[in-house]
Amino acid sequence: MPLSDRDRALLDFEAEWRRHAGVKEEAIRAELGLSPARYYQLLGRLIDTTDAQQHDPMLVKRLRRLRDARTAARSSRTADAH
Repeated sequence: MPLSDRDRALLDFEAEWRRHAGVKEEAIRAELGLSPARYYQLLGRLIDTTDAQQHDPMLVKRLRRLRDARTAARSSRTADAH
């Protein structure tokens, strides 16, 4: 299924958000009309799609790597707690 306009907007925003003035969460609300929680939920699903990978391969690879590192860190903390 090809990327929707919203999907492209999410990926483009994530690639360019540092150029926006202010805090990222405020920019998400102002630019996309989404809560930060919903934005990250949608983005997390989106980066697993082939279409997102084709749209911006470097961004998707970076976001997947960051997600995998956070998951590994959480797993490590959970294992250490037991």
